[in-house]
Amino acid sequence: MSETGLLLIEDDEAVAAALQRVLTGNGYLVSRAATGSEGLALLSPATRVVILDLGLPDIDGIEVCRRVRQAQPLVGIMIVSARDRELDVVSGLDAGADDYLMKPFKLAELMARIRARLRRVAAAPPAEPARIEAAGVTIDLDAHRAWAGGAEITLRPKEFALLALLVANAGRAVTRDRIMAEVWDTAWLGSTKTLDTHVLSLRQKLGVEAITTLRGVGYRFEA
Repeated sequence: MSETGLLLIEDDEAVAAALQRVLTGNGYLVSRAATGSEGLALLSPATRVVILDLGLPDIDGIEVCRRVRQAQPLVGIMIVSARDRELDVVSGLDAGADDYLMKPFKLAELMARIRARLRRVAAAPPAEPARIEAAGVTIDLDAHRAWAGGAEITLRPKEFALLALLVANAGRAVTRDRIMAEVWDTAWLGSTKTLDTHVLSLRQKLGVEAITTLRGVGYRFEA
């Protein structure tokens, strides 16, 4: 038995019951919420993965995702939704989701993605520094805050993750593949246009010279 805490936020009773049976049968400890408010209340340090539907009766799932990510920067968030527009997928990922699985889906695929997320969490370096700095930019990983030239800057979840990755590798090239794997998760196979949009936003906040485009490779934060 894995005894890993999963939080299922799903308002459809039939879908929730089926998922809960499968997850529990695979050894996971499952908490279930039928509303966004209840899900946020059930979120705890023991939660490792949140499985989140978007069509909730009280709070839109995108907003729930955003609040979960703000409360627990390291928890895995997997959106499962019938919304299949690219805008919905991008919005979910930008709000902090690690993965987006469209309904209807195969249970085997869901389980594989949960295992993949848990492996990445387990493989994370245990002694990661709380702060990283380069070229006047400071990132506080624990507080999920960033400063440039001593002034705090406001970043969306994916902007924060992207900037943290670039600053941690200041002066070195970071490939598009690596960025998509670490910031948007390897399960995301869509266009990388959203990456370019996030880089543009960071340049507007830090200055165009802060991040160099390496054509055909990726990006480099200039130390």
